[in-house]
Amino acid sequence: MSCGEPHETDCTEVLDHLYEYLDREMPDKDCTKFEEHFDECSPCLEKYGLEQAVKKLVKRCCGQDDVPTDLRAKVMGRIDLIRAGHTVPERDVTDVDTDRTAAAGE
Repeated sequence: MSCGEPHETDCTEVLDHLYEYLDREMPDKDCTKFEEHFDECSPCLEKYGLEQAVKKLVKRCCGQDDVPTDLRAKVMGRIDLIRAGHTVPERDVTDVDTDRTAAAGE
């Protein structure tokens, strides 16, 4: 998606890193770059607003659920592997019951 106008920060870069911006997982200088982009690009600002609303809705509806410790550990392990540039197994990390059954020898 692009508005067709030239920007210092390309729309594709902004949209590819939108959740990092929403989660405040990027350096302040990059956040400033994105804020400047939103000031001049209505389509990206609209997409940002939509994603922000979805994130708030999910937090409100699902934010109170406790995540099983083993599932959280598996997800965090995969995130660490991806960030380190390693290949991630194709197996579904949410398949906790299968792992428990295999570990118990059933």
